[in-house]
Amino acid sequence: MTAHQQPLQNVKALFFDVFGTTVDWRKTVTRALHTSATTTLTSSKPNSNKNIPASIHTKASTMTLEDWATFAAVWRETYHAFTRTVAASLDSDPAKPYKTVDQHHHDSLIQLLADNGLTGLWNDEEVKELSLVWHRLDPWADTCEGIRSLNELGYITSTLSNGNVGLLRNMAEYAKLEWKEIVSAEMFASYKPNPKVYLGAAKKLGLQPEECGMVAAHLKDLEAARGCGFRTVYVERAREEAWEEEKVIQTKKDAWVDVWVMEGENGFVTAAERLGQAARK
Repeated sequence: MTAHQQPLQNVKALFFDVFGTTVDWRKTVTRALHTSATTTLTSSKPNSNKNIPASIHTKASTMTLEDWATFAAVWRETYHAFTRTVAASLDSDPAKPYKTVDQHHHDSLIQLLADNGLTGLWNDEEVKELSLVWHRLDPWADTCEGIRSLNELGYITSTLSNGNVGLLRNMAEYAKLEWKEIVSAEMFASYKPNPKVYLGAAKKLGLQPEECGMVAAHLKDLEAARGCGFRTVYVERAREEAWEEEKVIQTKKDAWVDVWVMEGENGFVTAAERLGQAARK
């Protein structure tokens, strides 16, 4: 971006990554796992602790909040591996059936419970319900105000997430996210960072790529969006960036990110303030 150019000049729509950028998945999922396990272990109702095998009851009873945080992080990493694989493979094998993030979350939870010797802690119905915790993630403190401010500035605010449509709609209702549009990778039968997702999102709103901005806490997402012609807004979030620090520093020096919001600032609110100030110049 040149010195005289406004950040996101000519951009009409801002597409938002959701997991980690808009909502704090780590805190919410960890709490849900820990609370559900504690309730199951202490309940005296049928299908609770008295029907849990002793070895599983003992194992789960020793797990701390930090242990469940580790479990949640591994669960999240299976999502990354899954979406990357699908994004790369569907183009080479279009006949391959598409699997939603909801389906992945359920299947991977079953596998993780087995891997950790916890199969039987919850019954099938409880596992299914727990897998849907990703529909009920808490927003970051600045999220809702920031989205409202960007709406007031005249931007079309929209999701652009690997989460399926039903998940994103439920999350918007739960977290009171006032998106103007809901766009999901599911609509394009692929996952980010496949270019068809970014280009498909722009086309869906009747826009050219250069009229779109991508907001994310992950530079890999922004790099892929930029490669499709999008402008970029980087909002740092705690423990969300996967790139090594050296690569992040070099990216900042290269200055291809249009708006960079530091972790110590106020997230989406700061992004809205900067864009509003630029528009008034």
